[in-house]
Amino acid sequence: MGLFTKKEKIDSREIITMKNPKSPISEQYRTIRTNIEYSNIDRENRMIMITSSSPGEGKTVTTVNLAIVFAQQGKKVLLIDADFRKPKVHEVFKKSNIIGLTTILIKQTPLMEAIKETKINNLYVLTSGPLTPNPSELLSSKSLRNLLAVIRKEFDFIIIDTPPILAVTDAQILANQCDGVILVINYGKTKFAQAEKAKNLLMNVNARILGVILNKTKGEHNDDYYYYYK
Repeated sequence: MGLFTKKEKIDSREIITMKNPKSPISEQYRTIRTNIEYSNIDRENRMIMITSSSPGEGKTVTTVNLAIVFAQQGKKVLLIDADFRKPKVHEVFKKSNIIGLTTILIKQTPLMEAIKETKINNLYVLTSGPLTPNPSELLSSKSLRNLLAVIRKEFDFIIIDTPPILAVTDAQILANQCDGVILVINYGKTKFAQAEKAKNLLMNVNARILGVILNKTKGEHNDDYYYYYK
């Protein structure tokens, strides 16, 4: 069975920072936000990539919630869906995916035409666009590097959702174009060997790993919570 046989399902209730910004989990996301901001005061962390070892670990849910808490801070935030295999961001925000990152990269759509506003102040999304037969080639293209340079000038913070790193090379390709990478691990599901291999793949491309988010643990009151460490 391939790594992409299991599909991550996203319940709108999981977007807790939007549904219940005062909840303990939302506070954990704000703690992660602070840790990202201060992980290295001598180097900016404005473009962050999120990945996981395999599907179903909560990568996209984590990405969306982090984007929201940065926007709630007053930053102009762009959430990019660079998962060309199984994109989810357009479903979360109920946006069309007819145009997006892929149509920009093949020069069918101007950047600002593809970027969409959300109901959350300061938060914008760039959906993946239609599926493409050559995702790795698009992600390694000069067009993408140029695009990211333009986006840096327009937004305070950029967060990028990518495919699981053990499945395809896409996340590795993008990793060293970002200021930092966060790896999402599902407690009780992700095997140690998977997590270690994911970390090694990132290190092989000189990615700057900011930390790990341990997802779906059980807290004192039986609520899911998340924590971050370097």
